[in-house]
Amino acid sequence: MAACTNVVGVTTFATVLAQRLRVDPGQPLVTFYDHSTGERVELSITTWANWVAKAASLLVEEFDLERGDRICLDLPPHWLGTVFLGAAWSAGLVVVPPPGEGDPDDLAAVVCGPDTLDRWAGRASEIAVLACALLPLGVRFAGPLPAGVHDVGVEIWSQPDAFTPWDPPTSDDVAFASTDRELTQSQLWGEAAASTLVGGGRLLSVANPVVEPATFSEPLTQGGSLVLVAQAEQDQLEATYVAERATARFPA
Repeated sequence: MAACTNVVGVTTFATVLAQRLRVDPGQPLVTFYDHSTGERVELSITTWANWVAKAASLLVEEFDLERGDRICLDLPPHWLGTVFLGAAWSAGLVVVPPPGEGDPDDLAAVVCGPDTLDRWAGRASEIAVLACALLPLGVRFAGPLPAGVHDVGVEIWSQPDAFTPWDPPTSDDVAFASTDRELTQSQLWGEAAASTLVGGGRLLSVANPVVEPATFSEPLTQGGSLVLVAQAEQDQLEATYVAERATARFPA
């Protein structure tokens, strides 16, 4: 295994990702399990970065999102959630987690899954609504979507594997905003760099990274990787932990 190096003194997502791509581009970054279906997907740093570039280009070039715009990631725990986190941070967007009651204000876009599609379809005339089928390999929905809703599984594939923002985010740009806290890019990556995750460690998590971004930002910054388990079966978690050579858990 290639040596894993902590990313020190970083202030933006672009710096974090560039460091990881230089140090260990072929190493796993996100390993996704769905215990209810048996699905397992593993993305190397390079493959994940390509997905991020495509998603960022889709948001910026196709839907005209600009630095500082707010995007709601209303997705369940899924590897595509980590992709759209990276895409948003690449473009300087503010990530808003899934709402509890009511819809977040001042949104420019939402990325949703099949279970929350009906909630957002009615807003497709005012904001960009992107829907993910959450099927293996990121493929399209089997049937037609409501008018104005865009199928990520159709539109992402034509986007380039590299993304350069015309208005790059700065360390002071807000990266994440929930009802009780805001984190700028420098705060997000500063906290991640100060985490207790051992450098190069593998974090097994059942938490949703679009709600708990530290579960992804910490492994990314600490030279590690995320093992994300959706619809976790308690009796399978220990076997997954061992099989994936995980070194930490969230929740602990």
